[in-house]
Amino acid sequence: MGDQNTENTDPARDRSELETEIARDLRALTAISEQIGHVFARSNDLRPNDFRALMHVATAQAEGTPVTAGRLSALMGVSAPAVTYLVERMIESGHLERVPDATDRRRVHLGYTDHGMSVAAGFFGPLSTRTRAAMAELPAADLEAAHRVFVAITSALRDFYSELPTRPDR
Repeated sequence: MGDQNTENTDPARDRSELETEIARDLRALTAISEQIGHVFARSNDLRPNDFRALMHVATAQAEGTPVTAGRLSALMGVSAPAVTYLVERMIESGHLERVPDATDRRRVHLGYTDHGMSVAAGFFGPLSTRTRAAMAELPAADLEAAHRVFVAITSALRDFYSELPTRPDR
């Protein structure tokens, strides 16, 4: 009778193989996340770029670095007029709002409205429940290790992106 928490910790397993499997897992995670995002967008009369914008705003807020419309334009690789149109549409639909910067009143950040948070929570709440249930049996040490892996990979991806000569925000 094997312990399911240790079944994949074979000491003979090659590190390169583990790194390849993690890369494969991330691609699968990205692909299914994109599919879910498209369903969210369609079910809320949003365009794919609207959802991408919401993800950038949510990520920036979670990281404590609110995003401006100009920064959103750079992150998405679309023109300033296209982002202005997108932001106006998202404000009119009640998902986003303009939030004055606390230290520089000339600067305006984009933030979720209560309505936008409610819509997102209504759709993604069941996913959160399933995700927590999927991780419930994992020891905290595994979750801490997974978090370190995700932070390292995200950092590597951001570094790689910053070095791309043809990225849209250059």
